[in-house]
Amino acid sequence: MNFRRGQQRDEPEINFIPLIDLLLVILIFLMVTTTYSRYSEIEVNLPTADSGAAEQKSAEMDVLVSAGGEVVVGKTRLAKPSLGQLTELLQADASGRQNPVVVISADARAEHQWVVNVMEAARQAGLTQLTFATRTDAGG
Repeated sequence: MNFRRGQQRDEPEINFIPLIDLLLVILIFLMVTTTYSRYSEIEVNLPTADSGAAEQKSAEMDVLVSAGGEVVVGKTRLAKPSLGQLTELLQADASGRQNPVVVISADARAEHQWVVNVMEAARQAGLTQLTFATRTDAGG
């Protein structure tokens, strides 16, 4: 006997709220238990050198920059030189040298602008190989 003759039957629905709750709990669990590995160093494969073959060392040009803006190129000392003066000094010091390398030794308290001026003067003088001198010990 069917006592529900006048009533229509409701279509079944899927309730998504418990499903969303369950997925959020799983997501939080995965986020908490996942370990993230951080790379603190880069793996570098250095080339090996043949110790028997002596390499011709290129000529080094030492450029010193003091904390007060004084620049020493070779044996010439200038206090706060202009870009043109630096370029002339570097060209004169580089004459007669084959593949010169400019080694910039700047004081730790020197203004960055003086170091940039030396780099720009080296570029204008046609010297493309630059390097910076550093100190390995932490003492002052």
